[in-house]
Amino acid sequence: MRKRKPKARIVAPDPRFGDVMVTQFVNNMMVSGKKTIAFTVFYDAMDIIENRTKQNPHEVWKKAVNTVMPQVEVRSRRIGGATFQIPTEVRPERRISIGMKWLINYARKRSGKGMANKLAAEVIAASKGEGAAVKKKEDTHKMAESNRAFAHFRV
Repeated sequence: MRKRKPKARIVAPDPRFGDVMVTQFVNNMMVSGKKTIAFTVFYDAMDIIENRTKQNPHEVWKKAVNTVMPQVEVRSRRIGGATFQIPTEVRPERRISIGMKWLINYARKRSGKGMANKLAAEVIAASKGEGAAVKKKEDTHKMAESNRAFAHFRV
């Protein structure tokens, strides 16, 4: 166990929207330290979203991330030789990062040409409450609900 918590790193806001969450999203999307490429992909996806939905792409993206963020998750805990899936509430910072990672992972798994198109399609679907990332959230919530009987084991 650590003696003290590490200081939270300060993330600079992105140049186009001036939002720290966008930079965090791009940092999660980045591969092999290629941040400029990750920003290019993200902004291309935002342009595609604007063309398809005729709405503010930043608002659509924020709605998508909020839709995907899980409220509860299950954690494995070994008690008396048996492993139980114990539902626990998710901390706000972790909630945001999980939502972003799910959006990115399921965008990568989509079929299509180019990461910008795949990301745009996943974000649009998530903002409407559809898509694989939203399904993952619903599955996580169902799992937590079905294991609610073990909530008293929570630490």
